Amino acid sequence: MELLPIHAFVNDQHLLHKGMTNYWGYNSIAFFAPDPRYLASGKIAEFKEMVAHLHEANLEVVLDVVYNHTAEGNEQGPTLSMRGIDNASYYRLVPDDKRFYINDSGTGNTLDLSHPCVLQMVTDSLRYWASEMHVDGFRFDLATILGRYHDGFDERHSFLVACRQDPVLRQVKMIAEAWDCGPGGYQVGNFPPGWVEWNDKFRDTVRAFWKGDDGQLADFASRMTGSGEMFNQRGRRPYSSLNFVTAHDGFTLNDLVSYNDKHNEANDENNQDGSNNNLSWNHGVEGPTDDPEINELRLRQMRNFFATLILAQGTPMLVAGDEFARTQEGNNNAYCQDSEIGWVNWYISEDGKALLKFVKRLIELRLAYPILRRGRFLVGDYNEDIGVKDVTWLAADGSEMTTKHWHDAHNRCMGMLLDGRAQETGICRKGADATLLLVVNAHHDVVNFLLPEVPDGGFWTCMIDTNQPSIRGQERFEFGHEYSVTGRSLLLFELQHEEEE
Repeated sequence: MELLPIHAFVNDQHLLHKGMTNYWGYNSIAFFAPDPRYLASGKIAEFKEMVAHLHEANLEVVLDVVYNHTAEGNEQGPTLSMRGIDNASYYRLVPDDKRFYINDSGTGNTLDLSHPCVLQMVTDSLRYWASEMHVDGFRFDLATILGRYHDGFDERHSFLVACRQDPVLRQVKMIAEAWDCGPGGYQVGNFPPGWVEWNDKFRDTVRAFWKGDDGQLADFASRMTGSGEMFNQRGRRPYSSLNFVTAHDGFTLNDLVSYNDKHNEANDENNQDGSNNNLSWNHGVEGPTDDPEINELRLRQMRNFFATLILAQGTPMLVAGDEFARTQEGNNNAYCQDSEIGWVNWYISEDGKALLKFVKRLIELRLAYPILRRGRFLVGDYNEDIGVKDVTWLAADGSEMTTKHWHDAHNRCMGMLLDGRAQETGICRKGADATLLLVVNAHHDVVNFLLPEVPDGGFWTCMIDTNQPSIRGQERFEFGHEYSVTGRSLLLFELQHEEEE
């Protein structure tokens, strides 16, 4: 599990004037201490005890860390720590007027990790949390800054090299938000091997596909196979792509399917804050509705998003509360909302309970079938010894997709055949050699999909149908059966043989 920043932080002055708080904590000032507001007794042993309990429950702990800037802000901000100690060493300053700060973080200042003392401070902090507090990894906010020299990002930056060589840090998980606000800030796919990176292209492609935008099919296929065009290099593995549909900032999943526009009025910034590029769709009504058809479609779309996320190659990330349809009432920038807007309401509706059950089922399937979390990228390689590909893309008529299919901007339906016999050797667990067929249909109407014939015979069972969330593989379908795939739905079939019944 990943925690939002727990380093001690201060509230922004403009929020204090409005009676608000930096609820998410992205305003660190002390990199070696948890914020005292999170400690009931004031003793740091609470944090260690929490980590120990989570480990007992087989949960790893990842900290979201903010080493790209501090709460001291720009030249008009307060002097709280580093500015008063050695301003020119800790911060990147405008070369020809060092009164001003380079603002690649978008928050007023930028820490200079090219300075050896700043580098030591940050790596000492990381070692402290890993060695003394026993956390299992870190997610680095605006991580491009951490790899910046004055002339831009460099994957051989001293910080990235230190993480790779340090005997403690090279053993923990390193997750990069691989962009910042500076020149050349977008660096997704360019971090060194061993790093995991937030893949915002997964988010945007998957949202656009299920919304029904044209021309998304080829990109969608790439996202389902680990975004190899970005990550399949220098020995990197599919887990390098951290896939997500929603994150702490932006719409919740429920709001993604319920609002066309952001509604951030409660932030008291005239609804000017937060992103306008949400790729969301309200399905006919802005916000809550009593219309049963719209509500059912919204629930199906949430199931589509979850199934896409959990069944895709890569590392899936879910946001707390999405699994039971939490809402922020259309607010896509709830960083200052220590209120019902920002809180996770653990009262779960009946629809929420049903969605939670469906998500648990998806996770069970991902764990049961190693083919859904391969150690190598799916590239369509043909295995001549057994005569199969690792992945085959199918049109609705059961034939292999052609260039014409891929270039058809209006095509929103395809099948993804994962042949278990073409997977990595050495896996002996149950389900390791399973053959699966994933079918997606983002058209509004039903598509009749011809279930393909595969060598060695058998039949198909449907494990997931987002239009029928209770389905669990009881019914068999012969090769050549035309399955009526409901508009805007996803299905997962497993190949079975008679002896497996």
